[in-house]
Amino acid sequence: MADLSFIDDTVVFPEKEEDEEEEEDGVEWGYEEGVEWGLVFPDANGEYQSPINLNSREARYDPSLLDVRLTPNYVVCRDCEVTNDGHTIQVILKSKSVLSGGPLPQGHEFELYEVRFHWGRENQRGSEHTVNFKAFPMELHLIHWNSTLFGSIDEAVGKPHGIAIIALFVQIGKEHIGLKAVTEILQDIQYKGKTKIIPCFNPNTLLPDPLLRDYWVYEGSLTIPPCSEGVTWVLFRYPLTISQLQIEEFRRLRTHVKGAELVEGCDGILGDNFRPTQPLSDRVIRAAFQ
Repeated sequence: MADLSFIDDTVVFPEKEEDEEEEEDGVEWGYEEGVEWGLVFPDANGEYQSPINLNSREARYDPSLLDVRLTPNYVVCRDCEVTNDGHTIQVILKSKSVLSGGPLPQGHEFELYEVRFHWGRENQRGSEHTVNFKAFPMELHLIHWNSTLFGSIDEAVGKPHGIAIIALFVQIGKEHIGLKAVTEILQDIQYKGKTKIIPCFNPNTLLPDPLLRDYWVYEGSLTIPPCSEGVTWVLFRYPLTISQLQIEEFRRLRTHVKGAELVEGCDGILGDNFRPTQPLSDRVIRAAFQ
């Protein structure tokens, strides 16, 4: 199974003792105001970056997206790793779930590698993408890599048709049963570097619409360093719903290892972990619905 070392030394979770200090030459990045990712990660200066604001009136209906239906062939994952990497919560999937059809190259399978979460400290913000400049309190990403063309996720990153990400907006309402397996163990991985194995996780519960017809598509990049392009984004129109209690579990998480001394002005709370929206440039957003 590939690791996420393609992102940077601090995002992967190599075995690290909790009291071990960060290496001084390790590439650090964060979501603080005024931090310029492009100075360290040149891909972040690219023309086709993510996330974006999605203007629904400017999206172009493309009926060809429905020629071959977007088909997630997801299976229940046993013994999934849930990790606090100091930037987000990752659910690493061990079983082989694949995505095909829709905007993806015909005959190609994209293997689901992980689920990542982005959320705000308050309900008015948190999602990375916005729709008509409206933000949601949370957005989750199902990250897939092209297993037809490549042998691992790190090989696929930055290559044309290498990565496909399904993005789901999240609103506050009733409890989400499928995410309960994750939210009920977050207290055990409050600090950076903590991992918990959960016995069962079903990615199918994250898909909001059984027909999977209501989505937008555009070409962009990873939203975390190195911000490599070549990513096909599929954004579902209808949000998932989680409870206020569930999102509060995310807001209790920390960006640091237990006992770490915090820099002045930093409270160590993990939240507002979203990248600002990037210019659309000459990209076209396509819609699979009218």
